[in-house]
Amino acid sequence: MLKEINNIMQKRWSRIFALALGISLLLSLVAACGAGTTTPTSSQATKTIKIGSDAPVSGQDQSQGLPIQNGAQYAVDEANSQNFLPGYKFVLDHTDDVGPSGTHDPGVALKNYNDLIGDATVAGIVGPLNSSIAQAVMPTANQAPIAMISPANTNDCLTQDTPSWECAGSGELVQKVRPTGKVTYFRTATLDQYQGGALAEYAYKTLKYHSAFVIDDTETYGSGLAKNFIHTFHDVLGGTITNGTSTGIHVQSDYNNALTTAASQKPDLIFFGGNDSTGGDTIREQMNKIPGLQKTPFLLGDGSKTSTFAQAIIPLGGGSVYGSVPGLDVSQVSAAKTFLDGYQKKYGNAGAYSGGGYDDAWIILQAVKAAIDNHANAPANPNDSTQAKTFRQAVIDAMKKTSYDGVTGHQSFDANGDTENKSISIYTLGKVGVSDGWKYLTAITPGSTTA
Repeated sequence: MLKEINNIMQKRWSRIFALALGISLLLSLVAACGAGTTTPTSSQATKTIKIGSDAPVSGQDQSQGLPIQNGAQYAVDEANSQNFLPGYKFVLDHTDDVGPSGTHDPGVALKNYNDLIGDATVAGIVGPLNSSIAQAVMPTANQAPIAMISPANTNDCLTQDTPSWECAGSGELVQKVRPTGKVTYFRTATLDQYQGGALAEYAYKTLKYHSAFVIDDTETYGSGLAKNFIHTFHDVLGGTITNGTSTGIHVQSDYNNALTTAASQKPDLIFFGGNDSTGGDTIREQMNKIPGLQKTPFLLGDGSKTSTFAQAIIPLGGGSVYGSVPGLDVSQVSAAKTFLDGYQKKYGNAGAYSGGGYDDAWIILQAVKAAIDNHANAPANPNDSTQAKTFRQAVIDAMKKTSYDGVTGHQSFDANGDTENKSISIYTLGKVGVSDGWKYLTAITPGSTTA
């Protein structure tokens, strides 16, 4: 009996051992089969790379700044939907540089840039809108280093010490904004020597206006644009500046004294260098109330070529108004139709720099991809500051080699980071509610203005 019990127990243990061995082999087989699947591990998880943006997206400059942010957001969303860089997700980290006064503020902008730079996952920054803001933040970005690219900065002296009538040939500003001596700042908006030159050529040659009264808002952009307009209009073309030079007036609510002086000199036109928020709207409104200026034409640059200006001025009537934007008008670029249709559905009418914000974001995106394809490693987390320095430099190096066909035309950069596309678009006021209230007229590539 005992022998039979032992035999039964041995058979049971043999079966249990065989079952255990079979389960072990099965688990090994499953593990082996699973080794070839695409299930991500923690080291394979999607990485986040941020594109920063800084512009005045509220207050009085919103009609210019918000389109930059929207254009950049459109590009980031497009890149993600296309799986542009497998294994990576892009995020737009957008900031607003409007201060207590309701307009762009250098102090607010500098804090924004420091915050963006402090996040190691931010690979580059789109912006800013204003040249005065660029002047304030460029030294910090240059020393980080981190790439910044603007669709709107036009002041010549941010990147070079010429032309002499604007930059005084000293190079002092360039040394301040580029303390490392290395280029980290790029722009797809061409320089004011070309924008001011194009406005002067159009006024003198096409419109046949031979005298001008010039006002600027005293800011980096406005005073520089005015100097370049004066140089081409007076020094190159032989026109008359009735007040001899530009009348610099910091933003205020009453320009009657300057306009009364202008009326007494009977100029063919009044030129304003500045933003709509720093005098453009107000000066044009008050011209309608000054005897002798009610029908005087008004010329201005991209800082005042806004939907806000158009909405305020078109109902008032008065003299003709002409504006400009550095670069090709997006509506004239055949490759931009898909972008314009998509942007319209998502955000409404495109602004002057919607296309520029879009192209600038894509230029950073392509530089990020080029850096990674060239074996640069993106930071693992927002605190990975050591890796951020190396990766951001790789992005900067890639941006220097940019050759990009976008909705604003072909973009590539010279040794200073300036776009090699020097076209200027000219507009006049159109109808409220149609596009941004401005009607495209023509594009000008001015001749040499540095004589």
